[in-house]
Amino acid sequence: MSEAYLKTSTALRVRFHECDPLQIVWHGNYLKYFEIGREDFGRKYGISYLNMKEKGFATPIVKSVCEHKLPLKYDDEFEVETTFINTAAAKIIFDYRIVCSGRLICTGQTIQVFTDNNSELMLNNPPFFLDWKKKMGLE
Repeated sequence: MSEAYLKTSTALRVRFHECDPLQIVWHGNYLKYFEIGREDFGRKYGISYLNMKEKGFATPIVKSVCEHKLPLKYDDEFEVETTFINTAAAKIIFDYRIVCSGRLICTGQTIQVFTDNNSELMLNNPPFFLDWKKKMGLE
């Protein structure tokens, strides 16, 4: 398997409604930031949720991890770095890093699986996903 990887960096700013009364980002919003990074990655590399839906598949998250290092605060500008982790298994793995002013704010990972239109778990990679990986130089 190739050691190549794909990555995006998405610029965001903390909005008022994402903060608690102390103007610190509520911990649950970090998973939302990961989702924004994942959606940005999908649009950039042609593997968005809509692309998968058109092929007859969904990719529900079965695991998410978030490790907090430092807090984000109201009006902070930050980057969500989203990296695709290549695996032979029938799943999609993304690693995340949130960075603000050169400081590591948090790290995380999500794991998604493939389900068909009947919500049945796919044990093998769908052909469209294998084609995508080949096109991206990951096979």
